Amino acid sequence: MKKIIHVDMDCFYAAVEMRDFPELRGKPIAVGGRSDRRGVISTCNYEARKYGVRSAMASAHALKLCPNLILVPGRMEVYKSVSRQIHSVFARYTELIEPLSLDEAYLDVSRCEAHQGSATLIAEAIRQEIFELTGLTASAGIAPIKFLAKIASDLNKPNGQYVITPNKVSDFVKGLPLIKIPGVGTVTAAKLEQMGLNTCADVQQFSQSRLIERFGKFGLVLYERAHGIDPRGISPHRERKSVGVETTLAQDIYTFEQCQAVLPQLIQELDGRIHRSAKTRRIHKQVVKLKFDDFKQTTIEHRSNEVSVKLFYELLSQALSRREGRGIRLLGVSVGLESDAVKPALEAEAQVAQLDLGF
Repeated sequence: MKKIIHVDMDCFYAAVEMRDFPELRGKPIAVGGRSDRRGVISTCNYEARKYGVRSAMASAHALKLCPNLILVPGRMEVYKSVSRQIHSVFARYTELIEPLSLDEAYLDVSRCEAHQGSATLIAEAIRQEIFELTGLTASAGIAPIKFLAKIASDLNKPNGQYVITPNKVSDFVKGLPLIKIPGVGTVTAAKLEQMGLNTCADVQQFSQSRLIERFGKFGLVLYERAHGIDPRGISPHRERKSVGVETTLAQDIYTFEQCQAVLPQLIQELDGRIHRSAKTRRIHKQVVKLKFDDFKQTTIEHRSNEVSVKLFYELLSQALSRREGRGIRLLGVSVGLESDAVKPALEAEAQVAQLDLGF
């Protein structure tokens, strides 16, 4: 049985700002762009969350919810430096680390002998060492499978942890709302609710084939998660699946011609990113993304083995057909990357020598 820990820093960017600038402590703050420049919130502290402020929210809307919100510009190099410190702590306990972002990672500690091999005690030690090294708090989830470890890390935030032992998996999953499963967003949750499916227990009584028919490959994933199944191992070398660029516009635009004026710069920047970070990888699709003035978004994609400027314009035209009179506040382009041939070997390596040790 595996022992997976999901570590998630508490309001990471905001926490770094409060650490470095003590005068911000106890006040509602958010790291993000200026409201007069169509900025978006990257993260916020818990004082701001009490007002309903959330990450990915427009800064202007956040200020309406919380007029005394303090907007802080991000300091990405500082966050990256702190992230390296955090990951140095992880490396003391295991080589099987799968970073999800600067402040979040999965760890497989199945073979770790520290603290008598107890994943619970290892998680406590990691959180304590992170605090001593950085002055920041982290939360953790401990479980025998990845998706449950991620869910568990959110249950005792901030500065806490939650353990789901192997013998508790079945009972925990039965009562789990489907919206809690990673990958189930509000749109999918609404579709599931229309089918009479609200919890994992509901899915356990439902037809697997009908789920696959309705949701494709994700239908099978959903069926497995609802039964407490997650065969994924830790992937220390996470493979980039796509490369993209997007821009939030200073003012809403409405026409194809206005979008045409923006697209060339995005395509040029995308080309540069592909050559910097994925020049040895083949692409398999192109994507255009639009976000409208009501914050709903749409994407159009098409299979392609090479970057075609003409195809981006065709996808843009298709995406604009969904505008329905709304203004466009964001435009983005991206490419999907083919899987690297070495990935299966890395995943297999990450799953060897699973020991049945106590949690």
